[in-house]
Amino acid sequence: MKILLDSVNEWNLKTVMEIERSSFSLSEAASISAMKQRQHQIPETFLEAFVNFKLVGFIVGPAISRRYLTDDLFSSVTKNFSANQAPYQAVLSLAVAPAYRKKGIASQLLQALIAQAQDAGRQGVTLTCLPTLITFYQKNGFQDEGIAESKHADETWHNLFLQL
Repeated sequence: MKILLDSVNEWNLKTVMEIERSSFSLSEAASISAMKQRQHQIPETFLEAFVNFKLVGFIVGPAISRRYLTDDLFSSVTKNFSANQAPYQAVLSLAVAPAYRKKGIASQLLQALIAQAQDAGRQGVTLTCLPTLITFYQKNGFQDEGIAESKHADETWHNLFLQL
């Protein structure tokens, strides 16, 4: 399936939130204010996927200084700093609309963010995921580095990491 990847457009917030809420439980999903902050603070690492000009998925995350995500990142992010100050690219959300899942869109979004992280000189890409998604990320080159310290949404998360 041919998709168009583009940087975030703030006018797509409603659709972004619909996709986010279809991909995560209510307690896991980002709030509207957190998503709006991501759109404004880190637009260069907030990529959207379009099929026939329709927004069908997105990936977003800040560049961070630590190897693993911390729960505060789910509610507040700051601008992306250089690779010297923030050597890791984090992924906070990777979501695809239900009708477009299992078509390779999530992998294309992930690979686009990985390429962007490489171009920015980052050392790796880091994320947390539920056990059901570990295989997906492993197919995309990530290593499972065990249970995360995260208590986000009272779930058990795994740290996944891709060395660049």
